[in-house]
Amino acid sequence: MKTLAASIVLFAGIAQASSTLTDELRISSNVLGYDLQYRVYLPDDYQSKENLPVLYVTDGPGYIYKGEMPRVLNKLIDKGRMEPVIVVFVDARDPDNLRNNRRNAEFMCNLKYLQFFSDELIPTIEKNYPAVSDRAGRTILGLSFGGLNSACFGLMGSDTFSGIGMHSPATHPVPALFPAYEKAPLLPLRVFLSTGDHNDNERSNRHFRTILRDKGYPMKYMEVSEQHNW
Repeated sequence: MKTLAASIVLFAGIAQASSTLTDELRISSNVLGYDLQYRVYLPDDYQSKENLPVLYVTDGPGYIYKGEMPRVLNKLIDKGRMEPVIVVFVDARDPDNLRNNRRNAEFMCNLKYLQFFSDELIPTIEKNYPAVSDRAGRTILGLSFGGLNSACFGLMGSDTFSGIGMHSPATHPVPALFPAYEKAPLLPLRVFLSTGDHNDNERSNRHFRTILRDKGYPMKYMEVSEQHNW
């Protein structure tokens, strides 16, 4: 699987491809008790494909507009550096009031948020698009608190996701996270972890890297010369 390749490069110069990025789609969650919105990236000629891996991305608008991720995906797929993939950009904001961002409640190892993915969002995606219906083809990606969410999903939802991608995860709101990874058995996960410099969460994420490597997780780790920003 190369789905995590999408989380490695975010700022290259990109040539356009004939992919599709849907408009905002709305889903009513019985689990969370409110509506959410999301957009779906579909690779070129996706209608002729089947069992495409799916990358689920929290803070979706940031990855679209600041990280220019759809353009990066086009380049990587066109160059053969990653396989075609469906990407679901999930928006944590209230679709009826975009100033109300729910991420601080959703991303803190929230079991209901994981259940929303497993019971509602993922079945919707797999019903409407040629997505693989197996955990082996699913990855969750996020940055900062979204990276924390990915780490939480790894612990709580390894039966749903096989890959966790973390850009500069801010793990301090959940101090039990690192001990939980140390105590848990080795889970069937692939890991991508990146961090910035000393003005980012470098020290904490180096410690997290050591924990994951000592446990034996297959991992791609990167350090970049940036602060805690795009």
